[in-house]
Amino acid sequence: MAELIAFFSRRDENYVNGLIKVLNKGNTETAASILQKLTGADLFQIEPLQPYAKDYNECIAQAQEDQKRNARPELKSYPESLDDYDTIYLGYPNYWGTMPMAVFTFLEHFDFSGKIIKPFCTHEGSGLGSSVEDIRRICPGAKVEAGLAIRGGNAAQSRPEFEKWI
Repeated sequence: MAELIAFFSRRDENYVNGLIKVLNKGNTETAASILQKLTGADLFQIEPLQPYAKDYNECIAQAQEDQKRNARPELKSYPESLDDYDTIYLGYPNYWGTMPMAVFTFLEHFDFSGKIIKPFCTHEGSGLGSSVEDIRRICPGAKVEAGLAIRGGNAAQSRPEFEKWI
């Protein structure tokens, strides 16, 4: 069976190593690319239909409001099916102790029964938060394995961490 890397990532202004920096490629996308080279898994980017603002502070306000409302933002697209995949690597940045709400939308769209979900997140000090427990709650029929937390500012150097994890 095949493997899929489904990930949410954000470019533009980001908080990295204590500074606001403009990223042409988001930290989670960078990490997902490394994982793809190691596994050969298919890649799918989870993207909200209405993207967050490019400005970091505006983005934070929008994302926090989504979380407060427990929103499920509409996504641009979904994989046609997950039937051919037995393992899904799920990547996302840590947003206030869990996943961005668009990742909740993605997870609730599919039945993950019988699938293995291997979560990984990028963060700037908060690790995985409650995201693994949230995935287990949303996907009760899946086997959710131990997650990997990668410091966002170090995403480009995360190959050794992924090698140990996979």
